[in-house]
Amino acid sequence: MNFFGRQDLLSQLDALWRKRIPSLVSCRGRRRVGKSTLIEQFAKRSKARFLRIEGLRPDAKTTTEDELAAFAAQLAAQTGCEDSVPSNWLGAFIRLSREINDREKTVVLLDEVSWMAHGDPTFSPVLKIAWDNYFKKHDRLVFVVCGSVSAWIRENILDNGAFYGRRSLDIVVPELPLSECVKFWGTRAERTDLREIVDVLSVTGGVPRYLEEIDPSATADENIRRTCFLPNAPLRTDFDEMFRDVVARLPALAGRVLRQIVDGPKSLTEISEGIGVGKGGNITAAVIQLEEAGMVASDPGKNPLTGAKVRERQYRLKDNYSRFYLKYIEPMKEMIDDGAFAFAGLEQLAGWESVMGLQFENLVVNNMRELPGPLHVGNALVLSAAPYRRSGSKRLRGVQIDLLIQTRRTIYVVEIKRRNEIGREIIRETEDKVARLGAPSGVSVRTALVYEGHLAPIVEADGYFDAIVPFRRLLGL
Repeated sequence: MNFFGRQDLLSQLDALWRKRIPSLVSCRGRRRVGKSTLIEQFAKRSKARFLRIEGLRPDAKTTTEDELAAFAAQLAAQTGCEDSVPSNWLGAFIRLSREINDREKTVVLLDEVSWMAHGDPTFSPVLKIAWDNYFKKHDRLVFVVCGSVSAWIRENILDNGAFYGRRSLDIVVPELPLSECVKFWGTRAERTDLREIVDVLSVTGGVPRYLEEIDPSATADENIRRTCFLPNAPLRTDFDEMFRDVVARLPALAGRVLRQIVDGPKSLTEISEGIGVGKGGNITAAVIQLEEAGMVASDPGKNPLTGAKVRERQYRLKDNYSRFYLKYIEPMKEMIDDGAFAFAGLEQLAGWESVMGLQFENLVVNNMRELPGPLHVGNALVLSAAPYRRSGSKRLRGVQIDLLIQTRRTIYVVEIKRRNEIGREIIRETEDKVARLGAPSGVSVRTALVYEGHLAPIVEADGYFDAIVPFRRLLGL
């Protein structure tokens, strides 16, 4: 099994065994990010008994009885207990509780719990009753409710007053950091041209399930062709499945929101104007749902001139795969499905360099936690780290900065660039941004370049940038 990283999350889970009481854990995150695998690995390394029961993906005909039947069948297959269909969820949970052996560590995973609860508003209250009266009596139990519909877990577990004081841990599983992603290439990573790794990661992001599809012995062109541009290829079909599974409410509006920000971040006002609907509850709910699903990120940041939060949050399409799908796969999906799309190579795709520049920038921003060390931020408290955009006005010129990191005494202007050749023009571009940005007195402005491509020697020799970070360093190569 290609299981890499997650040591911080595993350590948090391991600590639960040091308590003398059972633990109720919520686990959420983007589809395909490895939530279930994380819990399975936790149980394996704990030498604990592992019971996993997954909700049945609902459709228009799925009933609560169908979900209960799937629950009973899975429990029976793993324990040998009866497989009759319980009459209700309390009966199902009581049966599960009876199969827990107090003489051994046990990890129970209710996977895709929102599917399990589909169409039954009593599910969450009944789960609370079952926890208080049955599951809580098993001292060596870690009970995990897990799902990709993070909004359901938040509304029904995290923000549900009935569960206050009962949860031990809430885990949000992120994409893998870059240094873990490169491990999917194994020993071939050091023999593979860096641009090939960059191109693949710019499409997949740090999603383990997508990286498992990579053939390390094949070129980036071949990997992307095979996974994206063939009928029924995994990344040709996954967007629709993922979107349907995690966006349960206002799917049409949520889809329009994504398409508004596919070319760059926008404020809620700009998104509303672009769609042509009023800025109100529905569009806010759609954006929040996309954030919970891990597809969109809001970057509030701080105004570098005042230190206050920016007036309007900027929303960006965080998920690299979703951006690539909407830019390249969706417009051609009929040709792809007909087998008529001729994929000659990545650079043959319209606007490839421009789009991949944005994909690369997004990849670096998503991994900004790895930057303070290379940028020599030291132990200074980071007050804000986010892309920054300011519209022009009569008083101030507009400016857009790839990543702005702010501490109490220093502002770091980070330029992120993917080009075949990076010359002195990058200095002029950054100088202009710094001039437009401005800074209050008593605050230093430092510049940094994170890049992939051939860097002209003059750029480093000039001494303009306070830090120059090759992308290879973030990969750990």
